[in-house]
Amino acid sequence: MKLDVNILSGLRREYGEAFYLLDSVQFKKNFLELKYEFSKIYSDFNIAYSYKTNYIPQICRIVNELGGYAEVVSEMETELAFKIGVEPQKIIWNGPIKNPQVLQWFLERGGTVNIDSIDEYKIIKEIVSKHSNHIYNIGIRCNFDVNDGVLSRFGIDIDSEEFQEVLAFTQNAANVKLINLQCHFAKRQIDYWPARVKGMLELIDRIGVIPERIDLGGGLFGKMEDSLKKQFRTNIPEYKDYAKVVATMFEKKFKNLNNRPELMLEPGSALIGDCMKFVGTIKTIKSIRGKTIVSVLGSQKNISMSNINPPIQIFAMGNTQHKFENVDFVGFTCIESDILYRNYTGNLAIGDMMVISNCGSYSLVMKPPFILPNFPVLDVSEGDVEVIKNGETFKDIFNTFNF
Repeated sequence: MKLDVNILSGLRREYGEAFYLLDSVQFKKNFLELKYEFSKIYSDFNIAYSYKTNYIPQICRIVNELGGYAEVVSEMETELAFKIGVEPQKIIWNGPIKNPQVLQWFLERGGTVNIDSIDEYKIIKEIVSKHSNHIYNIGIRCNFDVNDGVLSRFGIDIDSEEFQEVLAFTQNAANVKLINLQCHFAKRQIDYWPARVKGMLELIDRIGVIPERIDLGGGLFGKMEDSLKKQFRTNIPEYKDYAKVVATMFEKKFKNLNNRPELMLEPGSALIGDCMKFVGTIKTIKSIRGKTIVSVLGSQKNISMSNINPPIQIFAMGNTQHKFENVDFVGFTCIESDILYRNYTGNLAIGDMMVISNCGSYSLVMKPPFILPNFPVLDVSEGDVEVIKNGETFKDIFNTFNF
């Protein structure tokens, strides 16, 4: 839906002075494009969507309908995957801490758990020993140096005795299937991806095991507007650029193998980042020692972007606008650093609406109930308005407290 004053006025009358706009059609396009770019080079490819990035059920359901996996990192996200109908075999559970009781329940239904530590391995070993007639799908989260300047805390050091112990368990336990080797590194620059792929391919050569899936985790840039790209100190790759590096290395490695492993990625931001906008209303305008401060019904917590100017549009909503320079748009909270946009110049009036793009990544899931509950989420991608999430209320926030 192309936004204009009339559309925004109608949405504001119906749903309040602040809300999110979801474009689920764009999400579907992103998923299919990423899958196409990798699959045309290495056909045995699939996507496990990172639920933690934005767990809107409709988005997770689209992934399932398109044949993707669910990548979860908590009991809550695991329950969500089951709730929307994802088969256990299509759920991958990562994360450093897992509830043992839920872990057993999940494994017994055929889900895959990537072991993150020796302590978690001991819990799983005990679970496996109780049911010798049941096959358990196990993965190992692998930690190695990709020379990105970060000492990752996730996974097991592949050069450690602990890794050897866990690997031996997956090979020697009759009812364990090593279905997955996984890694994840945070930096999104394409320069670090060859080392990630090389590390995993060298590992399978070293241990003499090729699992069903080789999972390279997430950490990809997604689509963004040019004004946002310019603020990064690196080039922003496209999906095809990642595919050219990663899928080409896999195709070269496994082209002559009949039973090739599935190459897996776990993107979140790369798929959902450009699929949401946040809309807030300008409430006050004041000047403090030469600096114009414009308060918006919204917060930096609503967009999960800091120290960067997001793509914005200002829509005049009827009041007389005036030209302002050196404007900081600030949020409704009582935190000095709650700044949505710095040093703006343009025409503004109280009552105007500010539309912020590229805020689909982490904006919902990391919004705390601080000062105000969160705002509604509306899907407008098909032309009609569908309420995806109702605006939160006092009851939603305080229901778990005892008065």
